[in-house]
Amino acid sequence: MVVEQEEHKKTKRFALFLATCDSEFVKKAYGGYFNVFISTFGDEGEQWDLFRVVDGDFPDDKDLDSYDGFIISGSPHDAFADADWIVKLCSLCQKLDQMEKKVLGICFGHQIITRVKGGKIGRARQGPDMGLRTITISKDNEKLGLYFGDEVPASLAIVKCHQDEVLELPDSATVLASSEVCQVEMFSIGDHLLCIQGHPEYNKEILFEIVDRVLNMKLMEQEFADKAKSTMETAEPDKDLWQKLCKNFLKGQI
Repeated sequence: MVVEQEEHKKTKRFALFLATCDSEFVKKAYGGYFNVFISTFGDEGEQWDLFRVVDGDFPDDKDLDSYDGFIISGSPHDAFADADWIVKLCSLCQKLDQMEKKVLGICFGHQIITRVKGGKIGRARQGPDMGLRTITISKDNEKLGLYFGDEVPASLAIVKCHQDEVLELPDSATVLASSEVCQVEMFSIGDHLLCIQGHPEYNKEILFEIVDRVLNMKLMEQEFADKAKSTMETAEPDKDLWQKLCKNFLKGQI
């Protein structure tokens, strides 16, 4: 599927690798996760293409060079699994890495890039994490200063929703953020790979719907669900700053 917002001579082109299925709620409220990502990371005049990699939908290799950047979404699937589509996604990421294409990995995508680059992923040491969390941003990182454009914040709030994490970083990676419950909240490799464990695109209603759905499937306890929701009773994610960071990474000249 291709969304063309406006014709320009040099239209920037991006692709979303969607690694999860649209819930009924997301379909009804937003028209699908694709629209959630475009509203967060897209700008007028760009072309965004959707590839439902979870369903085996991938771009042709010959088309990869026509893209300015890529996003790998979150997923309920394990990034260390060997399902055909996950193995194929890893192979595709290796090609994009060799091409030094900009790739933003979110949650599952963050872990896939870790796997591709030789790191280790697995179940989170302190167990699943869901809710709004404040993560500590690395100080004095020149790259972050360029991405934020102003002073680098000491910390940022972000929605978390994961049971796996990065256990060992790839040798070439630089940690950009950490927290009390997760040592690798964000990292980069070179100027072309940026990986975030949390969800810059999520808001309160998306998190609450996921919590309710997982609770109804009896995959979590009521107490855990209540704690996850309580984190957003009086606080919100720093969405504007996450947008600035991710957009400047994907679309900047760095």
